[in-house]
Amino acid sequence: MAGLTLGELEQYLARGADLLRGAIDQADFKAYIFPLMFFKRISDVYLEEYAEALEESGGDHEFAAFAENHRFTIPEGCLWGDVRERTEDVGQALRTVFREIEKANPETLFGIFGNANWTNKEKLSDAKLSDLIEHFSTRSLSNASVSPDVFGNAYEYLIKRFADQSNKKAGEYYTPRSVIGLLVSILDPREGETVYDPACGTGGMLIEVIEHVKAAGGSPKRLWGKLYGQEKVLATSGIARMNLLLHGIEDFRIAREDTLRSPAFHTDNRLARFDCVLANPPFSLKNWGHEGWGTDRWGRAEHGGVPPKGYAEWAWVQHMVASAQPGTGRIAVVLPQGALFRQGAEAKIRAHVVKSGVVEAVIGLAPNLFYGTGLAACVLILRTSRPPGREGRTLFVNGEELFRRGRNQNTLEPGHVTTLLETYRAFEDVEGLAHVADAAGLAANGFSLNIPLYVKPAGEGDRITLPEALTELEAAREQARLTLAALEGELVQWGPAIEEGDA
Repeated sequence: MAGLTLGELEQYLARGADLLRGAIDQADFKAYIFPLMFFKRISDVYLEEYAEALEESGGDHEFAAFAENHRFTIPEGCLWGDVRERTEDVGQALRTVFREIEKANPETLFGIFGNANWTNKEKLSDAKLSDLIEHFSTRSLSNASVSPDVFGNAYEYLIKRFADQSNKKAGEYYTPRSVIGLLVSILDPREGETVYDPACGTGGMLIEVIEHVKAAGGSPKRLWGKLYGQEKVLATSGIARMNLLLHGIEDFRIAREDTLRSPAFHTDNRLARFDCVLANPPFSLKNWGHEGWGTDRWGRAEHGGVPPKGYAEWAWVQHMVASAQPGTGRIAVVLPQGALFRQGAEAKIRAHVVKSGVVEAVIGLAPNLFYGTGLAACVLILRTSRPPGREGRTLFVNGEELFRRGRNQNTLEPGHVTTLLETYRAFEDVEGLAHVADAAGLAANGFSLNIPLYVKPAGEGDRITLPEALTELEAAREQARLTLAALEGELVQWGPAIEEGDA
């Protein structure tokens, strides 16, 4: 049987997703489609492995059922065909099968199918689920029909498709792959190195690391046991695990937990340390664990203090710095540009981090590249040990004009990524694009990392740009908030609060 091409597989998966239209919200498609397609894949592969073992043993069914002959254990009555036979309570049958498979594979699949409400017949009737199952039954998803590379690429296509459809909500789990490619190319992970994403979403950063190592002639198997991720949302962490498994990575660790409150990777009283740490954490996260940060057992507040309750950006940076291997540790983190200049507690932390000498580059990106926000973001690059010639110097890159305008969202094209990457590697002044600041220059600006302080687009002169205007507006709002807080503090010292109406 001829294998499916990538285009055929993408169409097949997309048509399956389209069957859910009108039944559930598009933002929730991923919680249903990904577990179903993963179940179909492992079921078809199990039957394929069974047939191979049966032929090898001369028809010995007992031998063919041995766990040693299968990547995953599928209990009796829990294959795709068993569910396909059901015409009533199909959702309950799926939920039961998923839990039985998870229990049979506790080390690899526990919790992987998520917690979608399969038994809600008002949203997913037996007829709707049967139609979906029949659609997926039209193609084999065995290894002979679909290689891991093709399946992995199709899986990524579907993640992108769901992100486009849900748009605003997609920012919680999806980072544009061009941005991920930039981060990974800058860090340049090698086979055998450890890689950690503390806000891994659907696993896009880790998948790009695999592709980067392959493109450099390395073996993805040298990454087995080296890839780590943490994700708070159960369904999303399950999708990340499926993503890695379907890309052929069998040994990795994806933890479902709140990274800032409860980091999953540690030894004794110290966080685990990695060669590469990269992430696109949620912007301006509220109620992130501020109240316990000052007494954090992992010592993350030692890197400058406690960030404000309403902005977790520097908490993520502190966590990533504490998770980087001394000597080899490289960090790439996506932040909103407001984190580069906001005052108060963030300014104290920012000054501490800058003075420590680990900030290698600040790369500004164009506005409206990310789902759920139109603001311009940036990429902060840090190293625990700086390359010769770069000690005490920080590269600033203004990439605000590097994008292709779209109807709803702008995109960072391959040529733009190449420009940013080559500018980073050159590490020198480029009029209108880049500037290398020394320690004295950073100190003169109060350790602000606000990119327009160091580099402006060529020919702009004193004319303010839209990203600069947005940056200054956010700074003004922050200053107004701090001024109001100071005024309220003074009023408290003066005496009883003024009664309403006295004014």
